Amino acid sequence: MEMFSYTSLLDKTIIFISCLIIYLSQSDFGINVAIVLVPVIFSGLLSYFDNGKIKLILTIGFSVLCCFTPAITIFMGLIAYDMVFGKLQYFNLFAAIPLIYFSQTSSTQIFFIVIILITLSILIRYRLKMQGKLHKKLNELADDAGEMSIKLKKQNTDLIEKQDNELYLATLNERNRIARDIHDNVGHLLSSAILQSGALMTINKDEQIAEHLKELNETLNQAMNSIRTSVHKVYEESIDLDVEIRGLIKKFTLCEVDYDYNMYSNPDKKLKYTFISIVKEALSNVIRHSDATKVTIVFNEHPALYQLIIKDNGKVQSFERGLGLTNMTDRVNSFNGNININTGNGFKIFISIPKK
Repeated sequence: MEMFSYTSLLDKTIIFISCLIIYLSQSDFGINVAIVLVPVIFSGLLSYFDNGKIKLILTIGFSVLCCFTPAITIFMGLIAYDMVFGKLQYFNLFAAIPLIYFSQTSSTQIFFIVIILITLSILIRYRLKMQGKLHKKLNELADDAGEMSIKLKKQNTDLIEKQDNELYLATLNERNRIARDIHDNVGHLLSSAILQSGALMTINKDEQIAEHLKELNETLNQAMNSIRTSVHKVYEESIDLDVEIRGLIKKFTLCEVDYDYNMYSNPDKKLKYTFISIVKEALSNVIRHSDATKVTIVFNEHPALYQLIIKDNGKVQSFERGLGLTNMTDRVNSFNGNININTGNGFKIFISIPKK
């Protein structure tokens, strides 16, 4: 806006100087300071007021003055700069009346010079108007480009997160597959070897060989126990809490579920099973006891604790701690956590469990 105000001021200054040169070059009109000041005052008022009606009144007033003082018509180009491209621009044709009168009281040469100057003023104003439209369009394009850039960044971030999640799930699935293969294949072979070594120990009569068979059997049992421990550890670590909860929600069809998972670390396996059991029990209670139309499940992780919030908008007629809620409380207490159940404005369960 400041740039266009400066441009408009510069344009009007050039037009005024041109009109002033023409006025001073004509000795027929005489030199009068008032004739110079009047157009400057009207031009300033036209620039100051944005109201179309006020601009029209000023234009008509200037036209009337031109009829009484033809010399002022020379400065019509300065007024024309502000007359055109307004809301009531067609009413500005009243300014043509003093031009007709001016053509009769001045020479043909000066008349055409004034007409040319008025035309140039209108063209300059038109150029400024087009420049303003282009500037506005440029700003809109810049805003659209900025908004598009933000959207692309968000889409890129979402895509990266999706790829990371898919990679993480693929890793967990691969761990499960490896654990199953080890359990089914290697575990089966070791079980067979343990049974065979045990059978050999039973039928063997040689004491020297018996000692070696015993060591072999113990080694095979240690290997079997080690594999079992490793397989169970891999399987338990491959359980994704978020995926398991989403699976429970997918099976829950009674009403809408608003789910939010804000945990960045991998909780202990026992805590995972506890959370899964609590959510499963809570959804089961909604099916059996609630008329809710919406359930909210939120997992939050804080620096010192994990938080689980489960709430629904159902009406609570009466409340008794059944076996399900008792089990929830016992599970939470086993982690030295806190559970708070609120029945005001729906049924809410707030659980916080400290980190080890």
